[in-house]
Amino acid sequence: MQRLINLLYRTPKSKLKIYKRFGGYYNYQKVVNGNKQMVRAAHKLPVSASYADGLPVYFLTGKKYIHQTLFCIYSLIKVSKEHYHFILVDDGSFTDQLCQLIAAKVPGATIISGGQINSNLTKYLPTDRYPVLHHKRRVYPHIKKLLDIHTAGISDWKLVLDSDMLFWKEPTAMINWLKNPDRPIHMVDIEDSYGYSPVLMSELCKVEVPKLINVGAIGLNSTALNWDDIEFWVKTLEEKEGTSYYLEQALSAMLIGQTPSVVLDKDDYKVNPSAADLKQTANTLHHYVDLSKEIYLKTAWQLIHG
Repeated sequence: MQRLINLLYRTPKSKLKIYKRFGGYYNYQKVVNGNKQMVRAAHKLPVSASYADGLPVYFLTGKKYIHQTLFCIYSLIKVSKEHYHFILVDDGSFTDQLCQLIAAKVPGATIISGGQINSNLTKYLPTDRYPVLHHKRRVYPHIKKLLDIHTAGISDWKLVLDSDMLFWKEPTAMINWLKNPDRPIHMVDIEDSYGYSPVLMSELCKVEVPKLINVGAIGLNSTALNWDDIEFWVKTLEEKEGTSYYLEQALSAMLIGQTPSVVLDKDDYKVNPSAADLKQTANTLHHYVDLSKEIYLKTAWQLIHG
């Protein structure tokens, strides 16, 4: 009966909300078609070389997002004079074919496979000591950005980028941080998206939680993470205020609040850019969240490599 209710009521209703947010069914289909075109275009992108001694940049990616990852990487290579070492972390969906695509388009990139991830988790986050984190990893894939990446031993400081971003100018502030990381770095959101009350978050991490943290680009020191604290935070947050889609961003804000950080200029590293922002391309980086997905999937990627 529940499946029938979902089929006849809840699923159509949720789709109608999506259609309405994107200006109706036909415009939404244009967005969907733009994504399909982007998938095909990713296979035709020029090569983006990765260097073992380059500045390390991490992505959590997989079958659903690899085309966006490749475009983000190419957009960075296109505007930057620096050499980078790209580390692509398996979100659980890597296949031989996907690995071959990465090798062809980003030769020299390091792939952190599912097997490596499991070994790292066993070593650094044993299940009997961190049962809550392991449970969340099974039901909430976003937390892999913390667990899977920060148990990999490539570098202590790790700059993690979301795939749904494009670079338009050399990211000088980001490069300066990569060359000499001594504190966290993050982008600025357009609104607080933590899913939990600031009072509870601050009570748990014992510092005032900074506002407007966006994790589209975030750099943390893996060796400074206290996994016992993070296990306790997740357990307590969910016991007191339930589950939240934004848990990973909340945890990141709580971690960043522990020390001073480098805050990327919100008008240069822009979250949720407008069509006017895209037309000017005066910003360094765009993070295409929420409704800006429309300009990302219909237009922006084609300006990088149509």
